[in-house]
Amino acid sequence: MGTAPFDEIMGAGDADGARPELRELCGWLTDTPDGELRRRQQSAETTFRQLGITFAVYGESEASERIIPFDIVPRVFLADEWARLSEGLVQRVEAINAFLVDIYGEQRILKEGVLPADLILGNAQFRPEIAGIRPPHDVWAHICGIDLVRTGPDDFFVLEDNARTPSGVSYMLENREAMVRLCPELFAKFRVAAVDSYPDRLLETMRSVAPRGCGGRPTCVVLTPGHYNSAYYEHSFLADSMGVELVEAADLVVDDDVVYMRTIEGRVRVDVIYRRVDDDFLDPLVFRPDSMLGVPGLIAAYAAGNVAIINAPGNGIADDKAIYSYMPEIVKFYSGSEARLPNVETYRCREPEALRYVLDHLDELVVKLVDGSGGYGMLVGPTASKAEVERFRAALIAQPERYIAQPTLALSTVPTLVEQGVAPRHVDFRPFVLSGAKGVQVVPGGLTRVALREGSLVVNSSQGGGTKDSFVLMAEQGTMTQSMSGIGGGMTQTLRGGML
Repeated sequence: MGTAPFDEIMGAGDADGARPELRELCGWLTDTPDGELRRRQQSAETTFRQLGITFAVYGESEASERIIPFDIVPRVFLADEWARLSEGLVQRVEAINAFLVDIYGEQRILKEGVLPADLILGNAQFRPEIAGIRPPHDVWAHICGIDLVRTGPDDFFVLEDNARTPSGVSYMLENREAMVRLCPELFAKFRVAAVDSYPDRLLETMRSVAPRGCGGRPTCVVLTPGHYNSAYYEHSFLADSMGVELVEAADLVVDDDVVYMRTIEGRVRVDVIYRRVDDDFLDPLVFRPDSMLGVPGLIAAYAAGNVAIINAPGNGIADDKAIYSYMPEIVKFYSGSEARLPNVETYRCREPEALRYVLDHLDELVVKLVDGSGGYGMLVGPTASKAEVERFRAALIAQPERYIAQPTLALSTVPTLVEQGVAPRHVDFRPFVLSGAKGVQVVPGGLTRVALREGSLVVNSSQGGGTKDSFVLMAEQGTMTQSMSGIGGGMTQTLRGGML
């Protein structure tokens, strides 16, 4: 079966039984009775259920609203690990923003042959309707979730980029609140960076990119498709946490290229919209004419420079997995440096030689739709049935440009409380990066997703995955840490141009 995966607490299975820096955590796990761990975990999940922290499972008639299972054993990043990750995340997000500025503007990266033009111009996620529009302050990717995997002590890889409407930050915040309440002894043992200032930082980011001339206190809103959306809890949670209005399309109207919110006291001008509505449904006058979720005239107001939209329309092209495969080249083109965070090796099935290799090794690879998400439209070759492999073979032959393939990685594991006791389970990680007019900020934490099924590499909540709190340990005195009461603030900041 080969070597066991790297365990982020137990390490590579050395004689001491734990990574030296995390022996106290290992001791806590050993000394806390199994029944007590389960009681605390069940208490957290009961609270989540009472608060309505659920997600929707589309296509299921029963139990369509579920909580994401929560695991009581935290995932931990050491201070030096986090410093390296933060540098790589900032570099990558800056490159994503530069890429979006370019492809909807001069298109230098296409003219210089770094990317094939048809990969952009023929891509369904490229929105020619907004080409030439410049968002306020030239910021496109305001909120990014960069999915990472780990295979060893120093081996981190980017699995995919999320620059459209990345979700999961509410789980990061609620998981931390649960851990502070249920496991206060861990915050006495470890200096953990706080994450609960995220809503304030998000609001600060939104205000920083408001159109020029809108005054000192721009009006910000969160635009949701409505309560049937799978991430509706997060939409309402963030709006409430920031102290801004949660609106649906019917609450907004565009008049003379200006967006207004309807209120009982009359219209209020809106300056910044954090949209959680996909491009297709954002404005029926520009995209899908049958959309009931969008605001007619919104893109015209955006083009006129009268409203900022977070994230900017057209960002979906940066999420495309075929574009992802070129990210090392994209990073180097815009930054002049090699990417600090490498990609997973990727085969572009649109290329004949790569397609031949993938077809010959389907039972060894992970195959993904370039525009897929949520763990759907994916083949995990080593665990797939012969019928599944053959179905993907036929799909690849019919439409190779729709797929990429990657090796099956030995994802790292973290001890997890499962039915049989504490056992290793595979994890991935989504850190959140905020970009505004004043610079780039990396939240010192993120969403750790865990595959609860033994041996599974699929961590998505819709596919049976759960979540863990993510501790970032701070080494230097004077750094803001998570307090015992859950009150505090802290961000890893990298700010360009000395503007803050």
